[in-house]
Amino acid sequence: MNPEIIAKLQGIVGVSYVFTDEETRNSYGHDETEDLVFPPQVVVKPASAAEISAIVILANEYTIPVVPIGGRTGLSGGALSIHGGIALSTERLNRILEIDEKNLQVITEPAVITQILQDTVLEKGLFYPVDPSSRGSCFIGGNVAENAGGARAVKYGVTQDYVLNLEVVLPTGEIIWTGANTLKNSTGYNLTQLLVGSEGTLGIITKIVLKLLPKNHHNVLMLVPFFKAGEACEAVSAIFRAGIVPSALEFMERDAIDWTLRFIDGINVPVKETIEAHLLIEVDGNYPDILFAEAEKIMQVLESFEIDEILFADSDDQKNALWKMRRGVAEAVKANSVYKEEDTVVPRYELPRLLEGIKIIGAKYGFQSVCYGHAGDGNLHVNIIKGAMTDENWKTEVPKGIREIFELTVALKGTLSGEHGIGYVQKNYMDIAFSDKQLLLMKGIKALFDPNNILNPGKIFPDTL
Repeated sequence: MNPEIIAKLQGIVGVSYVFTDEETRNSYGHDETEDLVFPPQVVVKPASAAEISAIVILANEYTIPVVPIGGRTGLSGGALSIHGGIALSTERLNRILEIDEKNLQVITEPAVITQILQDTVLEKGLFYPVDPSSRGSCFIGGNVAENAGGARAVKYGVTQDYVLNLEVVLPTGEIIWTGANTLKNSTGYNLTQLLVGSEGTLGIITKIVLKLLPKNHHNVLMLVPFFKAGEACEAVSAIFRAGIVPSALEFMERDAIDWTLRFIDGINVPVKETIEAHLLIEVDGNYPDILFAEAEKIMQVLESFEIDEILFADSDDQKNALWKMRRGVAEAVKANSVYKEEDTVVPRYELPRLLEGIKIIGAKYGFQSVCYGHAGDGNLHVNIIKGAMTDENWKTEVPKGIREIFELTVALKGTLSGEHGIGYVQKNYMDIAFSDKQLLLMKGIKALFDPNNILNPGKIFPDTL
């Protein structure tokens, strides 16, 4: 990264938007993945697709790595500049361009914060339901790049279910639209869905067309304490078999609740010593009578399990407090200990076996785990806690345990990640989920889009491939 290249970057975006100082490079050299920091050589902040195109054309000329960076809330290291090069921040592309109330669509740039997008369309009576825990800070472009999910995916689906069309700068500099602003599209290969979840390796997203829904006006939220964590997992499938589809169904182990209550002020949820886990269950819709009938049916299902008194949130303040508790789990765990977070997902009926297996594997390798997640769609976040483990055991034993957890997950017909992506930290486990042929097909797609391998190199694919 010589002065000539820096000068050319300044010529593209302006001197004020090119940064080479150590503080800025360090700041953009990490996301929320553990304690990893990989500073880029330069941080660039373009303001348009045309500027991004010029940057990647320049990078191709000099074979410089380019890493797209959004809100830096990722948990798989997807935005880490592991080979240095250019950190391309999209933060100046932060406008909601159009809300189409007639067609229930929104066109947005990638750096709009997800919650701001949700709140803005809600003012128009519209609903964008994808609801990651980091919605108050993550960018919608990052959600698309990682195919983010969240609490309400169980009823409403994940990001890919709402993306209709994308404007993308390809790694070679061309600017394309991937699809059409229509609800149905059987015209050629589905480039839109190929880009969703591609983790910034196939293109840089500059505009997003999202499908919206009419907003629901009512919901019922309940917190259910279980004396046995395994039964909490079993209850998840039982609720669906009874014909109820909650809008959210979240699982939290006892430690997750305790640590979060200590970490976040102002939340009072009494938890008996004998309680091992909680389910946070929400149903939503437009007709209160139907919702209360569904809540009553859920209570009937839960009667066959060992539960304590159910807490019904009877005000918006109490609902917000319970959701604040759930959304604060990851941050509370991170504040409590050095940790690694894995993002397992299995068919929901297999959750009890997955949870049991994780505890057995932890005992085998000497680590504690704290589990929570979106139980309604089988997505269990496994936080592996360093605690009193020696640095040597943390370095050598934990990776063996993680591999066994992923092997168990795949054996249960699940896979490595439900919503966080593979990125940097999970790539060397990809052989568990995919054959060499499958991985080579994916790598062939990457090579077609990015022949010089400049865009977010070193992600997704194992080092040995």
